[in-house]
Amino acid sequence: MDSSATDPFDTGRFEASRNRLASLAYRLLGSAADAEDAVQDAFLHWQAADRQRIEVPEAWLTKVVTNLCIDRLRSAQARRERSAGAWLPEPLLDGDPMLGPADTFEQRESVSLAVLTLMEHLSPVERAVYILREAFSYGHAEIAGMLDITESASQQHLHRARHRITAGRRRGAEVDPASARRIVAEFLFAASSGRTERLVPLLTDDAIAISDGAGLAEKLLRYDTPERIAAVARAGLKPTPAKRRLAGGTLAIHYASVNGAPAILFVLADRVVGVLAFDLANGRVATVIGIAAATRLVRLAEAWRQREPGTPLIAQW
Repeated sequence: MDSSATDPFDTGRFEASRNRLASLAYRLLGSAADAEDAVQDAFLHWQAADRQRIEVPEAWLTKVVTNLCIDRLRSAQARRERSAGAWLPEPLLDGDPMLGPADTFEQRESVSLAVLTLMEHLSPVERAVYILREAFSYGHAEIAGMLDITESASQQHLHRARHRITAGRRRGAEVDPASARRIVAEFLFAASSGRTERLVPLLTDDAIAISDGAGLAEKLLRYDTPERIAAVARAGLKPTPAKRRLAGGTLAIHYASVNGAPAILFVLADRVVGVLAFDLANGRVATVIGIAAATRLVRLAEAWRQREPGTPLIAQW
């Protein structure tokens, strides 16, 4: 029997792992579309392999997907796109299977937009070791086998990755969902009313804001003082006729949970045209990430159209 021929049972084994593999690829690449491509490439490898010689399919598929993602991160095209300073991770609504496991703090942390953004400072191998260890709980011996490195090298990569993530992370005690919604609503209402003096106390002293400039900026915009963030938030969120014309009409602003963190969605009819995601620390806003590039919102917008949106924070912006 030709073990490389398509077999319904083997296809089923792959499909049973698809969501886990996609969540791994998404964490590594920060893009749902790229993650889907990597998983599909892995399926082609699976079909072509001598599957009778694969003792542990889950481990084999994890290794294939991880290395496909590393190759993508190392590619010349990816280096050009990401080094240009115009790259942000793709936001996903909570409940999306691509977000994967969220049982532990480490798993939730590894998929937050704040951490996915910080992971851009890691090498592809550091990123892989960090994700395999923190989000999927693989041991260093297993990781070493997947990446063809030594256990000692795996430990060193993890140490460097953790140090870089921690150095850039405004970490504090986790905020309960009700408090998170209240803080984000206060931020929105203060900014949209133009009351910047109410915004500054809501921000940590070392807060940062990162934006793609409503999808129009060639490079990311970054602001790193509470006063500057408050001024920019007021300029962006205080409604005006000119902004409505630019948006294409009157928007509704909804509260949502994105990548495990509080966020607000800017919705035109039933189409999400922008996202502001918040990282909170000790009851205040530590990081704000603004994404409006249409290519980064395709999957989230589709998921939003399939949900009952509920009452917006602002019905007519």
